[in-house]
Amino acid sequence: MLSVLRNGTYRRLFTAQVIALVGTGLATVALSLLAYELAGGSASAVLGTALAIKMVAYVTIAPVVGALADRVPRRALMTAMDLTRAGAAAALPFVTEIWQIHVLIFLLQAASAAFTPTFQATVPEILPAERDYTRALSMTRLAYDLESLFSPVLAAALLSLVSYDWLFAGTTVGFLASAALIVATALPTPMPGRAPAPAPAPVERTGGFRARAVFGTRLLWATPPLRALLALDLAVAAAGAVVFVNTVSLVRGYLDRPAGAVSLALGAYGAGSMLTALLLPRLLQRSTDRAVMLRAGFALPVVLAAGAALTATGPRTWSWPALLAVWAAIGAGCSAVLTPGGRVVRRSTADADLPAAFAARFSLSHGCWLLTYPLAGWLAAGAGLPLTVLVLGAVALSAATAAAVIWPARDPYRPEHVHPELPPGKTAGRSR
Repeated sequence: MLSVLRNGTYRRLFTAQVIALVGTGLATVALSLLAYELAGGSASAVLGTALAIKMVAYVTIAPVVGALADRVPRRALMTAMDLTRAGAAAALPFVTEIWQIHVLIFLLQAASAAFTPTFQATVPEILPAERDYTRALSMTRLAYDLESLFSPVLAAALLSLVSYDWLFAGTTVGFLASAALIVATALPTPMPGRAPAPAPAPVERTGGFRARAVFGTRLLWATPPLRALLALDLAVAAAGAVVFVNTVSLVRGYLDRPAGAVSLALGAYGAGSMLTALLLPRLLQRSTDRAVMLRAGFALPVVLAAGAALTATGPRTWSWPALLAVWAAIGAGCSAVLTPGGRVVRRSTADADLPAAFAARFSLSHGCWLLTYPLAGWLAAGAGLPLTVLVLGAVALSAATAAAVIWPARDPYRPEHVHPELPPGKTAGRSR
């Protein structure tokens, strides 16, 4: 998998991504401490609002980026967004009011909503070979999972030496380093001539700014595999919301285990995700994206049903290891859907439209989380954990079923290889 790092352009971009992720992890811990200092017992409300602001920024800003993607050089855009994030992080230690936190968080997350899909659209142009691109997707998944596991540990180590304000300084340095790496990287221009075959429907960039902003969404909706991908994103959001929203209640309240067990449970989810990401490049050489992703999508409601049974039977001696196994299985299923998703977008989209397609998927997939996060919280508070897990399992099952119906078993939306050395109209066959 590490062989893709021999590509110098990708190596610099991946390093920039990892550094920015570590900085974001440090900021998450520091923000919690800042919220407690300013709001005391109301810190949870401050952080909950910040999370909602993050999702709103992701949903609303990404389509705007898609509208501008063909008008702004990608290197300039990603550099500007890193500098914006660095400025917001540098200002956070100086806030004195809650509303100032919310404004800066929106600015930081809006910049992330512009940076991430632009980065995602650039990687397949740097690594045109499908095997290399698949490995890059797995490495990105690993980077996200490792950040969630090790950033809190790094933050704890730093906090034993300095105050939390310095964590924001580390975040700022991370974003500045990411910007410097991107400035030093020559990015390729989109490859001409590659387009999905056959095109599902004529979706053209016509009209004014508003039409361009919804172009990516129209493109996703016009392409069956991409519609199926959005349905699978909803299944992932339903299962993931159970983990991220309800773990603390399950571990501390239901199982009556110490606070450190919460990290272990979330670590089991991350371990399942990372193991799957490591295995996927080889698995996808022997199976199609559709087969792998749909199987994972249907596995999620089955695992959630097991989780509902676990919470309904009352705590037993085996409940704790069973919870760890369920959480690891959810992590594996989510990773098996999320990691190959970039391949589906790439195969179904012309190169010139990749930024708009990735931006639309970024926006709509986070819209799924914006629905499932509060659903998981409100149901748990009002109806109890077993019913909550069952309802979200039903959402995941419905979404997976819709994806299976939408996505044709014989996928015709695979682009042909580009072979400039052949005469016009000739091709050496289709990509796998």
